[in-house]
Amino acid sequence: MGSNYKINYNVDIVFCIDATGSMDHIIDIVKNNAMNFHDDLMSMMKKKQKTVQKLRVRIVAFKDYLADGEEAMMVTRFFDLPEEKELLRDHVNSITADGGGDPPEDGYEALAYAIKSDWDRSGQKSRQVIALWTDDTAHPLGYGSAAPNYPKGMARNIEELTAWWNDDSIIKQQSKRLLLFAPDTPEWSYISSVWKNCVHAPSRIGEGLREQDYNTILDTIANSI
Repeated sequence: MGSNYKINYNVDIVFCIDATGSMDHIIDIVKNNAMNFHDDLMSMMKKKQKTVQKLRVRIVAFKDYLADGEEAMMVTRFFDLPEEKELLRDHVNSITADGGGDPPEDGYEALAYAIKSDWDRSGQKSRQVIALWTDDTAHPLGYGSAAPNYPKGMARNIEELTAWWNDDSIIKQQSKRLLLFAPDTPEWSYISSVWKNCVHAPSRIGEGLREQDYNTILDTIANSI
């Protein structure tokens, strides 16, 4: 192959963002860097002798179904970057950090939406990456099912959600990565200890992930691809 051989990747990234009040810092980082994300990731990948031929980004912004009603979950389609960066920016800018009710949020439901994404499996190599940011623990799946807008067909419990993650027909096993920026609580440590291809960077409850800066996030994503 030679030292100049480059692997071309098609990369899908789903950003699951806790959009409750304490998370305004990380949401501001995402908003401020949404327009630069494509160029910054491409530059970092080039240094690693990897070429991203196609990059798509999807947003899942989550709160609490019982406390926030219709504002509990914002789920977008995939945006092709850089062609649709303006549309991506518009959706990211629409996220407001408020609400949430009690400390646990519906992060498990956000993961479920992300896992069931319309992943791109084409190309020489594909990567499916989920990056989730939260500074709180998670409700059990179904906690908010009394809400009128709670999604139908949702995983009933963490065991079923784990089965989704392990199902090759849903998300390609050798290509999947989960980057978990979340507190070291039982709900999140269970996932990091049981789910394959998961990187867990613990955050402090209630502190809005201030220790996670943009370059750390970029580097973690690039190294997972």
